Amino acid sequence: MPIQINGKLFYSTTETCEKAGISRATLYRWLQRGVLEKLRKDRRGWRLFTDDDLNKLRAEIEKIEVKEVR
Repeated sequence: MPIQINGKLFYSTTETCEKAGISRATLYRWLQRGVLEKLRKDRRGWRLFTDDDLNKLRAEIEKIEVKEVR
């Protein structure tokens, strides 16, 4: 369940992965690559994601290419 802080909705890592349709490992790999410029954390140090972040992750999914290996 998203949390609301100062009128803005934030999603947990699990919710973000489910909504974007990616695994946690993929999310962390993309975070290391810098797919999202700004990373937010709560007081416990847990990552929080916005709807804008979800849209960027979905756009990254569209960039994936499938290549045949010979």
